[in-house]
Amino acid sequence: MARRGKGVVALSVVLVAGVTGGGAYVWRDVHSGPESTASAPDRVRTATVTRTDLSDSRTLPGTLGFGTPHALKGTGQGIVTRLPKPGALAVRGKALYRINDRPVPVFFGDTPFFRPLTKTGVRGHDVSVLGNNLRALGYATGPATVARNTGDGGEGEEFTPALAAALKRWQHDTGQTATGTLTPGRAVVLPGPVRVDSVQAQPGDAADGTLLTYTSAAKTVTVAMDATDMGTVKAGDGAAITLPDGRTIPGTVKALSRTVQGGSAEESAQQTGPATIDVTVAANRATDLKGLDAAAVQVRFDTTTRKGVLAVPVGALVALREGGYAVQRPDGTLIAVTTGMFAGGLVEVSGKGVAVGAKVVTAS
Repeated sequence: MARRGKGVVALSVVLVAGVTGGGAYVWRDVHSGPESTASAPDRVRTATVTRTDLSDSRTLPGTLGFGTPHALKGTGQGIVTRLPKPGALAVRGKALYRINDRPVPVFFGDTPFFRPLTKTGVRGHDVSVLGNNLRALGYATGPATVARNTGDGGEGEEFTPALAAALKRWQHDTGQTATGTLTPGRAVVLPGPVRVDSVQAQPGDAADGTLLTYTSAAKTVTVAMDATDMGTVKAGDGAAITLPDGRTIPGTVKALSRTVQGGSAEESAQQTGPATIDVTVAANRATDLKGLDAAAVQVRFDTTTRKGVLAVPVGALVALREGGYAVQRPDGTLIAVTTGMFAGGLVEVSGKGVAVGAKVVTAS
């Protein structure tokens, strides 16, 4: 049997053509020492070790729109005489619809007007909504007297004579009957600026039915994410939204739903996919979505980031038969490396002799 020359060590290695997704592997023999250098090809494809940031990302389909519609029911008595058109925006202090041909203006808040505000001295969250909106519209209401929560429902602002006077001035300025009082149905409370999604009633209907549905006024993207991945994304994280025209725009995760959809034992017979949660993503610049109200998009979430690591193309990795990985210098020398994150066709590497600017042989 022929004997190898002294000092020449044969290593069986696998050239990694694809590390993830079941890539192909090419076997070859690489010899260390002068013999391997002499037999090395004169021209090889090389890459440079760089220092960079790597991000582990996940891309999921999403739907661009205005979010989930919510129903708006009227209050009080009367007949619907005018309704807004789909796409109309609700503006603080402006009429959204008309009942008995009287305008019903919009206030923003979290408590509807559930009782007549006719006598000063009453206190509650509905009074706070009235005071906050009048002040936002530029009306002086006097000092706001707010009680602490006593557990008996007494929390909220007081309906003072000054607040009643401000209400009366606003009613006069907006062409309403200036009474300084407010009854349910004479103003509608919404959570903020919203967009009319659909109209459910028609002129002639009773005022206390469902009048319309509304959504957020801002366009958002809704992504159904596997519930098991909910810990990898949080509100405030960055995201990248790819639009139908191929543009990719920056976005931010705004909210994660607290309701898991599907996947329950009761639904197992009909459920064809995993349990999911809805992730809401907003574009950082609303102008990036100009002219586009609804579309199927792709959203990339960067779930893990490694900053300032040494990286090479995945094709530069050589899998050693006895275990582990190496990279190969252009002269044929193998350098053992420890791998870290794989992302975007690059792999994090570290080890003795691995430095920024070093050249390594690559298959891609």
